[in-house]
Amino acid sequence: MRDDGHDEPTTADPTGAVPDAPWLHGTWRVVRVDGTDLADGLQGPPWLTFDGDGMVFGYAGVNRVRGTWRLEGSTLSFGPVVATLMAGPPEATTTERAVLGLLQDGGVVASQDGTLTLRTPGGRAAELVRAPASGDAAPVDAGPHALH
Repeated sequence: MRDDGHDEPTTADPTGAVPDAPWLHGTWRVVRVDGTDLADGLQGPPWLTFDGDGMVFGYAGVNRVRGTWRLEGSTLSFGPVVATLMAGPPEATTTERAVLGLLQDGGVVASQDGTLTLRTPGGRAAELVRAPASGDAAPVDAGPHALH
């Protein structure tokens, strides 16, 4: 049993294999989609944390999100993603839709100098920057247990 109480493997790979992409592990702020800066959400900028066990969790602009991820070569895909169900103001909702669209589509990733670029199959492009190590990117109560 995992220490977080889950009995089942939590990777996007049903065989239970752990994603091998340590450069991706950690928290990333989603700063730009299709060349446009994203507005801060209700609790600051959107962010995603990629855990080494294949879990991804974060904040999309209004709601918390949680799901699975897998990297094959340079293709990043996401398994089922769940989100809390709060409503928000128009700017935060627009930010959230952009972030959730990325989680739905996945795509080809490239990383350079602390910046991650994700290009979806539909031609969208997102820019994520590594969050400071101080933990400023995520609210204090955020984490893999934030969604119940």
